[in-house]
Amino acid sequence: MRLIFLGPPGAGKGTQAELLTANLNIPQISTGDIFRNAVKAGTAMGLKAKQYMDKGELVPDDVVVGIVEERLAEPDCANGYILDGFPRTVAQADALEANLAARGEKIDKVINFVVPKDVLLARLTGRWVCKNCGATYHEEFKPPAKKGTCDNCSGELYQRDDDKLEAVTKRLQVYEEQTAPLIAYYQEKGILLTIQGNKPVEEVYNEIINGLKS
Repeated sequence: MRLIFLGPPGAGKGTQAELLTANLNIPQISTGDIFRNAVKAGTAMGLKAKQYMDKGELVPDDVVVGIVEERLAEPDCANGYILDGFPRTVAQADALEANLAARGEKIDKVINFVVPKDVLLARLTGRWVCKNCGATYHEEFKPPAKKGTCDNCSGELYQRDDDKLEAVTKRLQVYEEQTAPLIAYYQEKGILLTIQGNKPVEEVYNEIINGLKS
């Protein structure tokens, strides 16, 4: 099954993708993870992507589309995948559709996560990450036992530039302007499934499973 998770930053797409990958035995493909790995490795593309990510802006289409197409060609995607964070624009959606059609494939379902803006801000600006092992914490939902210190390895916790209030506000604005049009795009194709994401994780997951079955 080939799925797209659509929704603003902080809507819970990553959490639900982790649960579904285990159930469906397909990989989660997160453009955010791809770019963060490139940034950490200090590659030319990673440094280029970082300039946009730190400002909460979208990475240019040509960079994103090329990376995703390479990823979809890998063997573990043969039986399907979950795209989390891509496409982000109608132009990217058109490019993806053309790439899949050339291989005789198509997207089966697009799951659209809807969450109130105030909830998104609270979720995103409260996130902290361990500098050493990469474990994530949240001031409200998953605080560490000792403030500023990782429970796993005692590493120092820090807030990513794109999780700070100014960047988060910009990310949500960019989503509304450039990514929200994809809701109508996929609705017209008859493959959109809208889910209210401001519910307990298990409840959201069950709604997704039931929606996929129907």
